[in-house]
Amino acid sequence: MAVREIASINVVKKKEQRRRVLSAGPVVWRPAAAAPLLHGTRRLLLRHCAQRMFASQTEGELKVTQILKEKFPRATAIKVTDISGGCGALYEIQIESEEFKEKRTVQQHQMVNQALKEVVKGMHRLWIFTSVPKH
Repeated sequence: MAVREIASINVVKKKEQRRRVLSAGPVVWRPAAAAPLLHGTRRLLLRHCAQRMFASQTEGELKVTQILKEKFPRATAIKVTDISGGCGALYEIQIESEEFKEKRTVQQHQMVNQALKEVVKGMHRLWIFTSVPKH
């Protein structure tokens, strides 16, 4: 077999592994299942995690946080995390506010999306977690 054919077969196998891991039901981190996908990237991931632990918020995180504070003044907690590695393509937002009281989850997420409609245009994905403060 030629080197090019072997490389092509390896790419197909890796794609199949990714598809199997991603289509295995609800998104749950499974180290054993993801190990083949992470081979060779562990050092990079650990280095990135260590840098993020000691780094302050990125410019994008600060911008999104500021917008959310303005749009949800009664929010008791706002946490914005750039989980794309710092490029600003993927954010996780956790927000707790009285303004979400008696609203369905879909309506809560629509409120957040509406608040961030200008910023969202440049994002690839946005994970939103909303809640109402417990008294």
